[in-house]
Amino acid sequence: MTENTNPAEPMAAEDDRAYALDRRTIAAILYAVDVGDAARLTALMEPLHQADIADLLEQMNAYDRRRLILLYGPEFDGDILTELEEGIREEVIQLLPRQILADAVRDLDSDDVVDLLEDLEAPEQEAILGALEEADRAVIEQALSYPEYSAGRLMQRECVIAPEFWTVGHAIDHMRASDGLPDSFYHVILVDPRLHPIAQVSLGAIMRSPRDRALRDLIEDQFRTIPVDQYDGDVAYAFNQYHLISAPVVDADGRLVGVITIDDAMSVLDEEHAENILRLAGVGDDSRLSDTVLETLRQRLPWLGVNLFTAALAATVIAQFEATISALVALAALMPIVASMGGNAGTQSLTVAVRALATRDLTAANAWRVVRREMAVGLLNGLSLALPLGLVTWALFGAPLLGAVIGAALVINLFVAALAGVTVPLVMDRLGVDPALASGVFVTTVTDVIGFLAFLGLATLVLL
Repeated sequence: MTENTNPAEPMAAEDDRAYALDRRTIAAILYAVDVGDAARLTALMEPLHQADIADLLEQMNAYDRRRLILLYGPEFDGDILTELEEGIREEVIQLLPRQILADAVRDLDSDDVVDLLEDLEAPEQEAILGALEEADRAVIEQALSYPEYSAGRLMQRECVIAPEFWTVGHAIDHMRASDGLPDSFYHVILVDPRLHPIAQVSLGAIMRSPRDRALRDLIEDQFRTIPVDQYDGDVAYAFNQYHLISAPVVDADGRLVGVITIDDAMSVLDEEHAENILRLAGVGDDSRLSDTVLETLRQRLPWLGVNLFTAALAATVIAQFEATISALVALAALMPIVASMGGNAGTQSLTVAVRALATRDLTAANAWRVVRREMAVGLLNGLSLALPLGLVTWALFGAPLLGAVIGAALVINLFVAALAGVTVPLVMDRLGVDPALASGVFVTTVTDVIGFLAFLGLATLVLL
């Protein structure tokens, strides 16, 4: 039995860190940095995937990261930059000597270069653009002229095209003779004389067909073109919905200007999902572990301020029942139960609704059915929990009517929470507001206010 010595391979199950870097490797890298051993550092970094090196840089403190970059600089691979989160990437770019940075970027596909440049300040952009060849610089500048978050920013200009009358042999000979092929591609795009894409043929179909077979006989049934100005979220949705591997991008005249591949589309999808999670939590849409204290404070404080305002509304409701609470002190102990259960139920419905809206599974066509389902679930949840909660309350406080009141309040609040959890994001979406951005605040407000109002109102009517 041989020992697994590759630090980038899955770790043993004992520490549940599959695909994480080996701690011994990290320690060895840090030691090489401490003693300034560039040769040892290069030998340790060589087997690592670019994504693993990016993870390592993100996990290091700024001091160690700077020393590693300066020592490892001449061996720096441009693909590492594409794997880094935005904040760390900017820091690394500033640390790299300009010539090393230019050499690292020069070998990247155009879409990766655009992704690097679009978040940089003008001086850093110019430094990288100035290191590129004139033709490559023109391509990148054109891509940067497209709207942010558009297919034009997402696409790569390098693609493989062929006229429709070519055979498999023509395509293979062309690809073997060409030195300008993209690093990764999946299709040969068939174009007409005006460079309009009309079909595409997968590399698999080409490789398994005889040389004299016409490419037009091998075209895929599923063929879609992407407008260059289409929102990248819509592009990602199309890739996911129609199981695309790559798709040509066309300008307003329908001419081929680039191609988008599945890795770039799925990166957009992953970013959108991450943004939705962060927005639901009220921490902004670009929160990162590398953010400074002030950056993190700026992202979180406004939403905490909004929550403070909504909590004041709930407190106002409670204040209206001061006499009831004074007469029945037990109410003060039980109030958090109703509010907490309502908040949790609302979050459940809200999360499902926001996710369904993001994936376009929740539409006007099925909205009422989903709303009815959530209402039924909220009501049944309330009825299921009301009886045990009422019995426990009766046993603890010796008041059967108090148990009935809290049970009824729980039914009301869980019903309202489920209803609000699905209708609030639907309304937000209809108004053109991101449902993940503000729905949580409104749902929490509704569940708190209704929960306290139902509980204390019923207690006032029944118990006093």
